[in-house]
Amino acid sequence: MTVFESPFGSVPVPDVALTPFVFERARALGDKPAFVDAPTGRALTFRQTDDMVRAVAAGLAARGFGKGDVLGLLLPNLPEYPVAFHAAALLGGIATTVNPLYTADELAHQLSDAGAKFLLTIPQFVATASEAAGRSTVKEVFVLGEAEGATPFASLLEPDGSVPEVDIDPREDVVVLPYSSGTTGLSKGVMLTHHNIVANLLQIAAALTVGEDDVVIGVLPFFHIYGQTVIMNASFRAGATTVTMPRFDLEQFCRVIQDHRVTWAFLVPPIVLALAKHPVIDAYDLSSLRVVFCGAAPLSGDLAEAAATRIGCQVRQGYGLTETSPVTHSIGRSNKPGSIGPLLPDTEGKVMDTADGRELGPDADGEIWVRGPQVMKGYLNNPEATASTIDAEGWLHTGDIGHADDDGYFYVVDRVKELIKYKGLQVPPAELEAVLVRHPSVADAAVIPVPDEEAGEVPKAFVVLRQGAEATPDEIMAYVAKHVAPHKKVRRLEFVDEIPKSLSGKILRRVLVDRERELARQGDAAPA
Repeated sequence: MTVFESPFGSVPVPDVALTPFVFERARALGDKPAFVDAPTGRALTFRQTDDMVRAVAAGLAARGFGKGDVLGLLLPNLPEYPVAFHAAALLGGIATTVNPLYTADELAHQLSDAGAKFLLTIPQFVATASEAAGRSTVKEVFVLGEAEGATPFASLLEPDGSVPEVDIDPREDVVVLPYSSGTTGLSKGVMLTHHNIVANLLQIAAALTVGEDDVVIGVLPFFHIYGQTVIMNASFRAGATTVTMPRFDLEQFCRVIQDHRVTWAFLVPPIVLALAKHPVIDAYDLSSLRVVFCGAAPLSGDLAEAAATRIGCQVRQGYGLTETSPVTHSIGRSNKPGSIGPLLPDTEGKVMDTADGRELGPDADGEIWVRGPQVMKGYLNNPEATASTIDAEGWLHTGDIGHADDDGYFYVVDRVKELIKYKGLQVPPAELEAVLVRHPSVADAAVIPVPDEEAGEVPKAFVVLRQGAEATPDEIMAYVAKHVAPHKKVRRLEFVDEIPKSLSGKILRRVLVDRERELARQGDAAPA
């Protein structure tokens, strides 16, 4: 039996509600900037953030928001995001965090499924928010600033309100309800309790070393559990200053690092790729960076080392899922490029051969399973999906293929559902993408399966060339063929202007797959 355990040991997790835990030292940190809005320079100190959370909680309570009620957050990264999030949490309420790019249909579905009572947004999104609210359970839309048809957020800050005492059961009461496709492809509400998030914050702190002297760039979206837990909450509890960016722009990103002397950058692979390859990087002073931490999708060791060499800082990886609050693995001070690191404290992991139910030993690829206090309570109103993801022994089946080495460092190869089957052999798209972006002419790449009469499926690559670079499809396919086993060769290649990605940085392979299918139906498939 090969069950891997954490080298970080164990951390005691108190039975406390999330907001008092995160804000434990807010008064002591006082006038130190907690959140700074990058475009405007507007800042909230730790004391001001604490005061605003209490004021907004009182305002929400006065409007009938209480324990178990759901607040929808349709916001970019702004200093008010944690304020609204924790105001709901302080009342025993639940925040359901929404992708700001959602259509009214997508937004209405999430709000209805979550049973949201109120929705907070910004003026630019009010039309979409109002349309979705009208088709959901939402009773009132609040807006930062002013917009027709929405209540100003400032009205929640009026004085003389009191925050009611609420009895919160940290292990049972849900505090945040993000949505995830999990391993089945359909969006589901992920019930994360106060205990889940508190545990994960302590686990993260044991592996990472963010402290009061650090400045963190808040570019990853706070609606996503990675940005929410690792940046918004963990950095605040650690006493670091977080500089928020409402949207990603490479030049602004570099300017923020330079001007604010950012020391920690929590990123996703496409941004690390830019750090390694984009020419604009050379125009900025990024020497303040101590650590770049990458998650949300696999990052090759070669790309991590290229970025580290160019920027002159550590590039570490971690791993997790929305369903695990999110972090389960992390590189600490001892790095192995290409590895997501060992397990966090109090987290167990194993690698399973799902075909025959065997536990696999070091270096054997299989599905990664994890177990720990950060594992979700379950999917909202979906016991069947919960049971298919978390088994009777508490093991969460991640849907990711990978292995662990003799030291207990894990490596992710790819998603189970995204593996290409070439003549019955598995071909991981992420592995081929890592090879493709090493080509000097390639800026970005994505690989998907396309049907083939003889092989069943073959890998097709979509490639973005670097500005001014010239290369042919045959040249790039030959380059890949030199670096992979014969069954993994890219058989078709198409040049494109950009690779579709989610805000969290994951390649949207499904968009490319659907495009290919539509072209095939029209009898007009793109040439190989």
